[in-house]
Amino acid sequence: MLFISPPFGNYINLHKTIPIRGSFTLHERPGRWSQIIKTLRYVPHLNGWVNKIGLRNPGIDYAIATYKKGQIISIAIMEAKEIKPIVDKIPEDMNIELNVSCPNTDKHVINKGLKVFLNKKRNWCIIKLPPIDYKENLDIYYKEGFRQFHMSNTLPTVNGGLSGPNLRPFTERGIRYINEKYKDCVIIAGGGIRTIEDIKYYKDRGAEHFSVSSLCFNPISFMKFYWDYINKF
Repeated sequence: MLFISPPFGNYINLHKTIPIRGSFTLHERPGRWSQIIKTLRYVPHLNGWVNKIGLRNPGIDYAIATYKKGQIISIAIMEAKEIKPIVDKIPEDMNIELNVSCPNTDKHVINKGLKVFLNKKRNWCIIKLPPIDYKENLDIYYKEGFRQFHMSNTLPTVNGGLSGPNLRPFTERGIRYINEKYKDCVIIAGGGIRTIEDIKYYKDRGAEHFSVSSLCFNPISFMKFYWDYINKF
């Protein structure tokens, strides 16, 4: 399956894809568009996009009100005390991705005590991992019962999170680590996917599903990739 990661999952919903919307926090964090204008940049020498949007979003109540079957809602928890209110608010059958790895916030995203989000009614309850320093927390997530992992979020830099082909070696190492240590996990691979060959590359290394995001900055390239995906997978 092909996942459309944020922010493009908020706007793109195509056949044979699953949009991931968000990320959403318990409370509104205003200023999304101003942060996009101020911080989103293409960096030619890195062949990728850098952003420092910082989880600006309209809040979880908006996500709930606009949620549709077939979507996944990305959730980021800024403080441990927010876990219970969010769990109480969201429907038990809402598909979610827990964003424990955003590099662009002034607070450390909470990544402990998340097992309360797990239940048998959700088809998807995904942990989105960072490209680095994930091994210790991954063990915790696994022991808590999580089996769906998205590898990986953007790479931290001084100017914000970097997306694109530079993520590829980090994603590959993460896939290898998960598959070597655990035998029953579902892996979504993202990072620098621009062609069907990139999907085949990740599939050969053990990923079952795939995600794109920065590719969508170029609509022509994205639609060419999408039709190739539809016709070949």
